[in-house]
Amino acid sequence: MDEAVRKRRAEENQLAAALTKGPAEVLDFLLPLWVGSQLGASAAEVGALTALETLVSFVVRPIAGSLADRYDRGRVAAVGAVLYGLSFVVYAVTPGIGLAYLAAVLGGAGGALFWVALRARVGEGLAADDGAFSKLFAAEGGGTWIAFVVALSAIAWIDYRGVFWLGAAACVVAAVVLLNAKSAPVREEDAPRFRQLGRRMRPMLALVALTAMAEAGVALLLLMHLQRGHQLQLGEIAAVFIPGFIVYSFLPDYLHGFVRKVGRTRVLSLAMAASALFAAGLSFAPSPAVLAVMWILSAAAFAAAIPVEQAVVAEAAGLSLGRAMGIYESAALLGATIGTFLAGQLYGSDAGWRIACFGAAAFLLFGSLVVRRAVRRVGVAEFPVEPAKTPSQKEKPAVGMAGESPQAAESVKADANKRANPLRNWAVHAVSYVLAQAALAMAGYSWPVEAVFGGAHAAEWYLNSSGHWLLNLGRIWTLVFVIDTVWSLGRLALKKRRY
Repeated sequence: MDEAVRKRRAEENQLAAALTKGPAEVLDFLLPLWVGSQLGASAAEVGALTALETLVSFVVRPIAGSLADRYDRGRVAAVGAVLYGLSFVVYAVTPGIGLAYLAAVLGGAGGALFWVALRARVGEGLAADDGAFSKLFAAEGGGTWIAFVVALSAIAWIDYRGVFWLGAAACVVAAVVLLNAKSAPVREEDAPRFRQLGRRMRPMLALVALTAMAEAGVALLLLMHLQRGHQLQLGEIAAVFIPGFIVYSFLPDYLHGFVRKVGRTRVLSLAMAASALFAAGLSFAPSPAVLAVMWILSAAAFAAAIPVEQAVVAEAAGLSLGRAMGIYESAALLGATIGTFLAGQLYGSDAGWRIACFGAAAFLLFGSLVVRRAVRRVGVAEFPVEPAKTPSQKEKPAVGMAGESPQAAESVKADANKRANPLRNWAVHAVSYVLAQAALAMAGYSWPVEAVFGGAHAAEWYLNSSGHWLLNLGRIWTLVFVIDTVWSLGRLALKKRRY
């Protein structure tokens, strides 16, 4: 595949993922609150609605895998985005709980088609870019926190239904992006069947399910503890969660460099052990501020582990990327379902909260001990596969070789420096930060502006749960941005010293 085409496809994948993941996460966050308060649904009906979407998604995932191996993966993902959008539309117009079940069916089917096909599409470029899944994960995290900020800022003016319409619009844009992409039909008639793939990747899929179970369970425990244990409101709860999603969008690229140096099994083991420590620590966290920090650290660990798991599954798939991603998504969904169910059953008392936290920690610690065996059973390399060189790259002589002109050497060196420049990612983060703070300043809730120039609200340096949640978010985001800046400048300084 031509390098320019590969980069364009990667950008399309990342944009579509960001546009779809954010609204989906917002929907998962708002839906139980909305159907209970606005549609008068009982707790049993809320549970049935969530279970229906999960069941449909689980059933459709193998079908999505087969379709993604037979037809253009971008088109299959676009169909999923359209169904996702239709589910938002039905939620936005439904007068009662009855039509909400139709929306759940559409959302479950759309999510299965979209994510299976999109991840298979990303896997196509893994040979040329071993960090493809890290970039996708970062895009998902970025789309999530942006969607949360937009939705929770706008909900006071446009209500829940208006937010659902915004989600539908984002899904339509994602579908347009994928439909306008260059078609690349895929027909793998000789690809392994689901049973063959499942048998070969069984240890890794068990690890995927365990990770998803722990992540979903810990997230639900944190959500319920903030709402019921600390009596926080919607915006205050979001202020605790959003910094973790920001970490998802900033760290994967850096963490993938660490994977290249120390290997996949070590990173997975360290990430799961760290997640176990954070899960256990949640049971002792005394305040929302400490919980926010613990969630950020836990998010960093998951940001290291999940892209590695996806890359391992994709490499082991061979010809059958679609079927492999269907199995992967099914394992992740099964784990998340079990995790949320167990977390909900155990939470209810102080003892239950602690048992749930320590239970998640025990599962993660066990997973960290069996990672090496699981990866070896799958049969992939310990270190990410080196990106394949294009013919044009192979023809270029190395810098400094005899017979090469100084101008050519400088050109090759400049191209290498440009690709490895640590400030490129930082510049994207800086633009996002400045634009968001400018918008918040116009709304009167920019923490850095009020901290420097003074304003209508007290801009304390500690997390004040009585302050506006946007100010709390801005404070944490500023800290993350400062750390990102110091890290990027440090990498640039070390890079210059080498030359």
